[in-house]
Amino acid sequence: VQLQASGGGLVQAGGSLRLSCATSGFTLDYYAISWFRQAPGKEREGVSCISASDGSTYYVDSVKGRFTISRDESANTVYLQMNSLKPEDTAVYYCAKSHFKYSSTWFNAYEYDSWGQGTQVTVSS
Repeated sequence: VQLQASGGGLVQAGGSLRLSCATSGFTLDYYAISWFRQAPGKEREGVSCISASDGSTYYVDSVKGRFTISRDESANTVYLQMNSLKPEDTAVYYCAKSHFKYSSTWFNAYEYDSWGQGTQVTVSS
């Protein structure tokens, strides 16, 4: 099982980035995939999740209306489109594979068994 996150970079406030999580070694539509982020000195935070059962999506309140998670099963890839970026979005972003197809507690890191290496997102003011 492998996950590889990419697409991070430096962007001005108000700008956009699209993160990609390329997966291999498992069937993407069997497991929920989430994005987490960790800023310096802060705990890892669940940002968004896409369930395997019906493709339902979930977001932490701070990114609702700005971020969109999606998946392309033919490409074995999950995306995170980030618009209207703010300096407080600055963090290392990780994608992760859940134990489950769906979970109401998707934001808990212990529910994930495989993680990508992280991609840095820096938003300047």
